[in-house]
Amino acid sequence: MKILILCTGNTCRSQMVEGYLKHLDDSLQVFSAGINPGNGVNPYAVKVMREKGIDISGKLSIDVLEFQNESFDYLITVCDHAKEVCPVFNGEIKHQIHFGFEDPAETIGTDEVIIKKYREVRDLIIEKFHTWYNSIFEV
Repeated sequence: MKILILCTGNTCRSQMVEGYLKHLDDSLQVFSAGINPGNGVNPYAVKVMREKGIDISGKLSIDVLEFQNESFDYLITVCDHAKEVCPVFNGEIKHQIHFGFEDPAETIGTDEVIIKKYREVRDLIIEKFHTWYNSIFEV
């Protein structure tokens, strides 16, 4: 199964989802991209995923246009902005779904406040995508 996870910057939410799904099932072909890609993975995202045994360090932020001519079984947007401005794909998209998550990168405060928000979003991502995966594969 080939899956593209799409968000605004491809620095946080989509990277966490990609890492989680690959960790959950290494037979999945999972990619992530951004509408306006940033500069690599947010260090807080790396830290909170590492707490769950998932390494997303060293990943680059990728522009969604790099995938425009490819086909996917699932295109999943994880923020409202990506859902609203998702480009037209030349390849076949069998299913397009949206699971919106708050952007933890917008959190202002101490390191403790920020890391708490990243953990909250990570846990919501894991819960949502674990449920989704089980429903797709009827586990």
